[in-house]
Amino acid sequence: MALSATLHNFAVQLADVDRGVYQDLELRVARHPSETAEYMLTRLLAYCLEYEEGITFSDGGISATDEPAVQIRDLTGRVTAWIEVGAPDAERVHRGSKLAGRAAIYTHRDPAKVLAQFAGKRIHRAEDIPLYSFDRDFIDAAVAVLERRNTVTLSITERVLYLELNGTNLRTPVEEHSIG
Repeated sequence: MALSATLHNFAVQLADVDRGVYQDLELRVARHPSETAEYMLTRLLAYCLEYEEGITFSDGGISATDEPAVQIRDLTGRVTAWIEVGAPDAERVHRGSKLAGRAAIYTHRDPAKVLAQFAGKRIHRAEDIPLYSFDRDFIDAAVAVLERRNTVTLSITERVLYLELNGTNLRTPVEEHSIG
């Protein structure tokens, strides 16, 4: 018998001072049985840090082969931002970069190892694709307090992320690396 996804609810108060985005979000995030809590949390953070009109999680989650973890579409349905999570392969990033106006990667993994897998690979506009990483201790501490229903206050200013998750306060710099 196949396992089904577990739904997690997030009531998010988002204050992205760097971009001037202030929004209250009610998000239902389906966690696929093969998806780690770290990946799901990073997917949520990517969604919040990229938030703009037209943003969605992919329909298939971690098992989607032809969509990124998070994407932004314009009013015509055209993909304008391709946002990967974790350690996507170079071919997937290449395809996303060609399809969308921009691409980005958010990772909870060691950024040096993620970057190493792109070395020598052909990626469309690689120099324009940022890889954002979070401190591993931050991710571990946040995952430890995740529940099925979550209250989140997320603020970002000068590329430092301040997260209050279910009453636990955490912070981390959002490190930016170039894949090209």
